[in-house]
Amino acid sequence: MTTSLIETSGYIGSAEAPFIQEMAEITHHMWTLGWDELNGGNISYLLDEEEVGKYIDIHTSLRSLDLAFPVKELAGKYFIVTGSGKYFRNVIKDPEANLGVVRVSASGEQVEILWGLRNGARPTSELASHFMSHIERLKVDPKHRIVLHTHATNVIAMTFTHELDESKFTKTLWQMCTECLVVFPDGISILPWMVPGSNEIGRETAKKMKDYRVVIWPHHGIFGTGATMDETFGLIETVEKAAAVYNLIGGREIKQVITDSELADLARAFGVEPKAGVLG
Repeated sequence: MTTSLIETSGYIGSAEAPFIQEMAEITHHMWTLGWDELNGGNISYLLDEEEVGKYIDIHTSLRSLDLAFPVKELAGKYFIVTGSGKYFRNVIKDPEANLGVVRVSASGEQVEILWGLRNGARPTSELASHFMSHIERLKVDPKHRIVLHTHATNVIAMTFTHELDESKFTKTLWQMCTECLVVFPDGISILPWMVPGSNEIGRETAKKMKDYRVVIWPHHGIFGTGATMDETFGLIETVEKAAAVYNLIGGREIKQVITDSELADLARAFGVEPKAGVLG
C-alpha cells in the first residue's frame, strides 16, 4: 500500500516518518478487516529518541496531559499512539488529527505531546492499559515495542461459545491450525469481563502480560504485544484465524483433531516450549 501523508508545517519531515506511515497503514488494514468499527481499537508503539528526532522537533512540547497514575518506569520514553475517540478508517487520510507522538515526562506523571492529536485530541482512553503492559513486557523482553488492541471478530464470537478457561481455550486454538503452537507457544490469557478504559482493567491486563503476549477481553477484543508491528499483527492474525476455524466448525461433529502427541512433536520440531499444563 502506498500512503501519501500531508507535510505538517512546523515539523521536521514528519510526513516521511516511517513510524507514522506504519501506523497509518496498519490501522487502515485493520479497519478493512472489520476489526475496528467506529472508534474501536488502539495502538501504542515505543520509539527510539534518535528515530523520533529525525522527523519531529523533540525540543518543543505542544502541551502536556496529566496521567491517572505515574509511570516512572517509562520516564523520558517516546510513543506514537492512536487518539481517543478516533476512527481507524480516518488515520490514513489525516494522521495528524488521529495519531500523536508523545513523551512521558521525567516525573512519569504527564505525557508531553510533540506531534499530532490536533485540536485538543487526547491519547487513547486505554492508555493506562497500554503503559502498564509496556512496563511489564519490557521486563521480560527488552525488544518489546508494540501494544495493539483490536476487536477481532472471531475471537469475540468464540468468547461466547467456548469455556473461558485459559488452558482449554489455548489448546482449542492450537488444535485449529498447525502454526498456532509455533506462533504462540506461551498460550493466551483471558480476563473476566470488566469495564474498558478503567485503571482496574489496565492493571489486570498488565499482570497477565508478565507471562503472555496475548490477553483476551471477553465479548470485547484482544490485546497483543511484540517487538515489531508485523510480529504483533501476525500474532493477533493467527489467533483470529484459529478462532475463525473454530467458529466455522460450529456444532458439527469433529472426527479428528491435532492430538496432544502431535502438538508435542510440533513443539520439538520448531524448538518451542508449550505453555505448561495445556497438553496432557
